[in-house]
Amino acid sequence: MEFADVVRRRRMVRRFDPDRPVPPAALEAVLYAAQRAPSAGFSQGWDFVVLVEDHDRARFWGATRDPGSGAPDAWLAGVSAAPVLVLCLSDPDTYLDRYAEPDKGWDDRDPARWPIPYWDVDTGMAAMLMLLAAVDQGLGALFFGVPAPRHPAVREAHGIPGNRRLVGVVALGHELRRTEGSSRTRPRRAATEVVHRGHFSGESGAGPV
Repeated sequence: MEFADVVRRRRMVRRFDPDRPVPPAALEAVLYAAQRAPSAGFSQGWDFVVLVEDHDRARFWGATRDPGSGAPDAWLAGVSAAPVLVLCLSDPDTYLDRYAEPDKGWDDRDPARWPIPYWDVDTGMAAMLMLLAAVDQGLGALFFGVPAPRHPAVREAHGIPGNRRLVGVVALGHELRRTEGSSRTRPRRAATEVVHRGHFSGESGAGPV
């Protein structure tokens, strides 16, 4: 598939067919793409917990819900049918260690040197490559977050170390049917509103000072 077609076709899928598994070769292609993401200092401070077995996915979904929360809503029913989940984890310590090495020289390992947490940014880039690779493999995909209060339960359910951050989850599978998402009810911002050349301009933000 041409790259332009991959970008054009990429969309968030919220209804998965539980009866169509993800071929192992397709899953490996998606995971390979994630490992090709850029990272600051080539730190590669990410880990991916891949859930393909029914009991593993059931444990994840159980950990994300409050006890007694009732029947799943339409979103949860559609997404929980995905045959593959990939938990995307970032590792701040890997970045702090990397930038304390001689070629970087920040030997104090101070997180304050990072006004933007690139461990999360880079893991998000890896997730984006998964979404694109999924399209190339003829799959549907969704990136979603886990509610903050449920992070400890997910950590415990899947043995995630305390120094890893759960950035989000990629669901993979075959789309069951197309649903109405935000992209169908909200217009895409025009390039003239988004692209600022030379300096920021427009009513949505402050101009140069």
